[in-house]
Amino acid sequence: MLTTLLAKNRAVRYIAAALIGVGGVFCFAPFGLFWLAPLIWLGFFTLLRDAASPRRGLLTGLAFGMGFFLTGVSWVYVSLSVFGGMPWWMAGPAAFLFCTVMALFPMAAGYVFKRWQPAAFWRQALLFAALIAAVDWIKGWIFTGFPWLTVGYSQAAPSPLSGFAPIVGVHGLSLIVAHSGALLARWRVGLPALAALGLAGFSLQQVPWTTPVGEPVSVALVQGNVPQEMKFRPEAFFRTLDLYHDLIKQNPAQLTVLPETAIPVFLDQIPPDYLDELKALAKRQNGDIIFGTLTGVGDNYFNSAVSIGTSPLQVYSKNHLVPFGEIIPTGFAWFMAYANIPMSAYTRGPEVQTPLAVAGQHVAANICYEDVFGEEIIRALPQAGILANLSNTAWFGRSLAQPQHLQIAQLRAAETGRPMLRATNTGMTAIVNADGRVQAALEPFTTGVLKGEVRAHEGMTPYVRFGNWLALGLMLGLGLLGLAGTRQRSG
Repeated sequence: MLTTLLAKNRAVRYIAAALIGVGGVFCFAPFGLFWLAPLIWLGFFTLLRDAASPRRGLLTGLAFGMGFFLTGVSWVYVSLSVFGGMPWWMAGPAAFLFCTVMALFPMAAGYVFKRWQPAAFWRQALLFAALIAAVDWIKGWIFTGFPWLTVGYSQAAPSPLSGFAPIVGVHGLSLIVAHSGALLARWRVGLPALAALGLAGFSLQQVPWTTPVGEPVSVALVQGNVPQEMKFRPEAFFRTLDLYHDLIKQNPAQLTVLPETAIPVFLDQIPPDYLDELKALAKRQNGDIIFGTLTGVGDNYFNSAVSIGTSPLQVYSKNHLVPFGEIIPTGFAWFMAYANIPMSAYTRGPEVQTPLAVAGQHVAANICYEDVFGEEIIRALPQAGILANLSNTAWFGRSLAQPQHLQIAQLRAAETGRPMLRATNTGMTAIVNADGRVQAALEPFTTGVLKGEVRAHEGMTPYVRFGNWLALGLMLGLGLLGLAGTRQRSG
């Protein structure tokens, strides 16, 4: 009866697709209903199978995507309006347009699936899974990339499917989730398949892809909780310096990490006696401090992480910059005139940079949303034994962005077999173990220091060796199997 209703009433179909898209957000952090993901993709698959034409498949995918992204990345409006200073009448349409662009990816999957829908059910399931994973992958690099809400992130630990992450990465997980969801349309096949995948994933979680090396290192991850509206104000500068100095002094560790642009001036503008004091605090633990600041050479300036302490001063400069936040796309200077985003024209750091040699370890630093790009993170491996992310997600307020970002970091740790240290301004500051499980985290929007111990890891997971190529090969192979023997549909 439901299928008949959906087939006859297009409005009901599109509303259902949008509601399923909204439900998909609950698979991700902070809700963490990882078990719901196959059911969500079952719902989307069922709607596409029953669509009467490629055009209706396209509109079904668009409706799903609008529900999914308008709910899941609504925090884009917060960053533009509340903290970016853009008037609501521009920020609202801009955020809506952004989510619409994101919805074009499931829309494309819906159109292609219906255009070349195979007759055999098992081929349909293969083609659907390949398309869902493929559009997620494309979304992750086109127009500099926005991999947020990639399906596979829903399977971060404690999901048993996270055991596949060290092999096929997040895009391989997307393929697994979408395929298992499609198979559930024939529950006698789908339920055993899903159970087998869960058991296999749990077994893979027991495989020691990398091994701990050396002694544990004490770490202190500082969460300053400096309000975004005060961060770049001159009158708040010395209060910020005092805040971080006191937190570091009260929480000694071999490796201390501060957030992105924790000291929001150029390195050569920081009072020399302050840097000397930080260096002395680090040396008392025979360790180092990594802090976010700005560096510059001539007309070029960088969003950087700088180390100071027992080891020589070292710098990592951000390579993957945020469009509109750190770089201004060609032709959009007029748009940025309506936003109050300081330092929005950075220069890219080098693509390949040596890990920071600090506290007797090799630490691969990354800044802000660089950790959402798995193939970029593995550039520093296998040399680096620890990953460290410095972020300032105060731009997104009390939204889904912070827990979603931590979940992304969990996948990076699982893919690489390396612990991930996250030092953020407002959250989520956390220590993530090499298996992708959160060891500890600070309450967001509080001032504090997360202390703990980590051990560097050595070795290479299959994902570190091959990047996304394994997942891409699976997408291509399964997609071609799904397409074999199909005929093109018109309309």
